[in-house]
Amino acid sequence: MAVLAKILRHTDLLIGAGVLVVVAMLILPMPHWALDLGLVLAIAASVVILLTAVNVKDPLQFSVFPSMLLITTLFRLALSIAATKLILGTGEAGHVIQTFGSFILGGDFVVGFVAFVILMIVQFIVITNGATRVSEVVARFTLDAMPGKQMAIDADLAAGLIDEEGARQRRKQVKQEADFYGSMDGASKFVKGDAIASILIIIVNIVGGFAVGFMRGQGDPLQILSTYALLSVGEGLVSQIPALLISTSSGLLVTRNGQEAGMGGTLVGQILAQPRVLMSTGAAIGAFAFIPGFPTMIFLAVGAGLFMLSRISERNPNLALQAQGIAPPKKDPVPVAPAPVAGPEAVLALVPVDQLEIEIGYGLTKLADSRVGGDLPERVTATRRQLALEIGYVMPSVRIRDNAGLPPQEYVVKVRGEEVARAQALPDRLLAISGVGSGPPLAGIPTREPVFGLPAVWIDPGDREHAEVNGYTVVEPSAMIGTHLGEIVKNHSAELLTRQDVQRLIDTAKEQNEAVVSELLPNQAQIGDVQKVLQHLLRERIPVRDVVTILETMADFASRVKDTEQLGELVRAAMARTITRQYADDGGGLTCLTLDTQLERALVESLQQTAAGAVLAVEPELQTRLLDTLKAQMEQAQAEGKQPVLLCSASIRLPLRKLLERHLPSVPVMAYNEVSAKAEVSFVGQVAA
Repeated sequence: MAVLAKILRHTDLLIGAGVLVVVAMLILPMPHWALDLGLVLAIAASVVILLTAVNVKDPLQFSVFPSMLLITTLFRLALSIAATKLILGTGEAGHVIQTFGSFILGGDFVVGFVAFVILMIVQFIVITNGATRVSEVVARFTLDAMPGKQMAIDADLAAGLIDEEGARQRRKQVKQEADFYGSMDGASKFVKGDAIASILIIIVNIVGGFAVGFMRGQGDPLQILSTYALLSVGEGLVSQIPALLISTSSGLLVTRNGQEAGMGGTLVGQILAQPRVLMSTGAAIGAFAFIPGFPTMIFLAVGAGLFMLSRISERNPNLALQAQGIAPPKKDPVPVAPAPVAGPEAVLALVPVDQLEIEIGYGLTKLADSRVGGDLPERVTATRRQLALEIGYVMPSVRIRDNAGLPPQEYVVKVRGEEVARAQALPDRLLAISGVGSGPPLAGIPTREPVFGLPAVWIDPGDREHAEVNGYTVVEPSAMIGTHLGEIVKNHSAELLTRQDVQRLIDTAKEQNEAVVSELLPNQAQIGDVQKVLQHLLRERIPVRDVVTILETMADFASRVKDTEQLGELVRAAMARTITRQYADDGGGLTCLTLDTQLERALVESLQQTAAGAVLAVEPELQTRLLDTLKAQMEQAQAEGKQPVLLCSASIRLPLRKLLERHLPSVPVMAYNEVSAKAEVSFVGQVAA
């Protein structure tokens, strides 16, 4: 074991030395025993490769196959050349070739040679050409589907279904698949070239051997032809049996079609899953037994065997799953109905209002039923995780219930019992969302993606790969509902945040920084004050993950500032990096619009303090001009591919935001002191009313 372990540490050197030995075989003569050893090793290697290709669950588990194909092809050609030198030089080629030739020819070299030619035809025309064609097609479709697969990974990452590590692993797998099938496309040419070379070597051996034997006077022409034909056919057979096994392995690898179990288990399992087919086949075979001249007993035996197999499969429906290595589904225990509750307590459960609720039509119920493959609850869980990472808000539990009053394919999202969104989903189709650079229109049902209103098409699941190749983002109906729910929660997170939620956040922060929590609560502020500051941030989608910074800023100013809106503005200034990153582009640049000096002075002078806080009491005409000018500036910047923010002084930021949120809610407003010092600011316009 110790010696073997030392050898395995230097496998790269051993493979390199082996390739050099193969090259030496092309030049140097080989003794008979070495040729016999090489031929036996070639046959053993081909059997190992075939059994490995049959038993792997994923072609990537045998990703070294293209390189191994090159090495084995070179090894067989070296053996063929060495055998040719022995045949033409000595008229002998070792025991292996002699035995194979005698066995195939069977005393008649004409019949044996015809049988060998048929074997070559099967190898070259059927197996080799088929494997080569499949490799080409699979490689082309795999490479064409790479952009769509990458977009699907990005969509799952954005929806929170996978994390960064999972996305990295899936991207790596996509690249490995493309590299593997691309290599298989090239490696299959080795198999085809090997078959052609073998045919030429056989012809050279027979013609050259006959010429050499005739010139040396080794007997009459028929005897010479018989001797060299026997050796040539034996050599070709010994080389073509490994080639046939390896080309078959190549075809098996590239035609796996996403089988999760080994090929044998998948084959048997899928056949056993169709007992009616087995029964019909048994009946048809049994009927042939009554045709005069056919072997009655053989047909009846085969038909009876198929019939019995169909009965066994029908009585044991889990047999097909077990053959494929799939655990049979567990039966759910029969629930015991609780005793009915009487009195006032019977209606108490109907009084509370769910914070978040999804009502679905009866056509969408299977999306929420995990027993039939529905994954809507898992999508909701993934959305909760994604929101926690993005904005630091823990989404409350979502109640999913069916509503017979809704159309079959419609769903409604409710916040605190009131409807906030309604859309349609087709459970048996996929949503293909058009993007920049998307290809031609797809066949399906045109619609609008409910989250951002993008044009989309409901397509058949079989058209997924075609849509991804043409640049469409394809998502499942449950993924669309999960994304829609996530956007709704972001828009209503301030409304959904309760004091109990705030208490949980504070308890978590206290485990890391007890000092700031003890300083702020309950001496300077209450839970309700922290709740209002967090709601102030969430209304404009400012992440609240950094609870410690928020609490420290409140502790610094809470003794002097009692207005929670002003406290919220001070917290925003302390979170300048976070706010800037939220609106910056990929390069860290911040595109801005500013207010004209005269306009900003007029807005400052119009500030008034009311019971609802500071507001801008501007004249209707000035307000209209301000909104029209700002809208035109925003549209011009967006037409140039930019998403600007509106910069203004800290004193009017919040009142100006209140003024704009009814008319231009998508325009972000930032104060000068909320811009990070490291941000690269560029100005694209100035608003002057």
